[in-house]
Amino acid sequence: MGAGSADTPPVVSLISGGIAGGVEALVTYPFEFVKTRVQLHSESRSKPPRNPFKIISQVYYKEGLRALYKGCGALAVGSVGKDAVRFLSFDTVKNVFKDPATGMLSPGRNMLSGMTAGIFASVFAVTPTERIKTALIDDARYAKRYQSTLHCIKTILREDGMMGLYRGFAGTTMKQASATSFRMGSYNILKDFQEVNNIKQNAVVNFVNGSAAGIITTLCTQPFDCIKTRSQSAKATTTIEAIASIVKDDGIRGFWRGTIMRLGRTIFSGGVLFTTAEAIAKIMNPIFKPLSTGEAKM
Repeated sequence: MGAGSADTPPVVSLISGGIAGGVEALVTYPFEFVKTRVQLHSESRSKPPRNPFKIISQVYYKEGLRALYKGCGALAVGSVGKDAVRFLSFDTVKNVFKDPATGMLSPGRNMLSGMTAGIFASVFAVTPTERIKTALIDDARYAKRYQSTLHCIKTILREDGMMGLYRGFAGTTMKQASATSFRMGSYNILKDFQEVNNIKQNAVVNFVNGSAAGIITTLCTQPFDCIKTRSQSAKATTTIEAIASIVKDDGIRGFWRGTIMRLGRTIFSGGVLFTTAEAIAKIMNPIFKPLSTGEAKM
């Protein structure tokens, strides 16, 4: 499963995924910030540096530490909801698809479980929070219309209604479905392989597996991330318009803009996410398993 053993109760999946998502978002947000800025950058005369640490230092010295966490609140809240839904739905679907004899899934079914989880996460958590986060980061570059996260939400709702929070839904869902498929699927494929070969699971192994899943996910899904970012900017566009603007600015290579920045985050974030989720699940499973199986003493 996403965290813990194959028969982890749904409440454990929900809570461990939510906590892990919040921790991962807070720890790695500066990399998300610079990745988003690079993807929004469209001035061909002054290309941004490729080194994420250089951009982080530039923003820090010019705009201060608070600037690096602009939009972090929206992403952190969204990450709690996203990963709670993602882990819960992944584990639920996985339990339906698993082999009754071994409790494991084929690689294809692991990937399909992740894709399903990504769609649920996009609908119920990711699209609105990503829209707010991206609009805040984009707005901070020039217009500076939004006074706070709450003011940004009120402005979007006033100008575009509820649909304004779902700008870029198609691109976000494509990204979430593919990213969750690769991230959750590849992590669990590695974990199943290790269990078959009697490789003991611990924090180090969990972190390495999560980092490997992060690399695979980034390289395979970067175009969807670029489309999502462009369509959710302060000057929001449709998914088709976002694709056209990327091609116009940079050609096909533009779909992989921000890859290095995103890798800087996902290698670390993948390790943090799964290590945290596994640790929380280990603590909570002994509490909730008896309740879910009816073994608790009355």
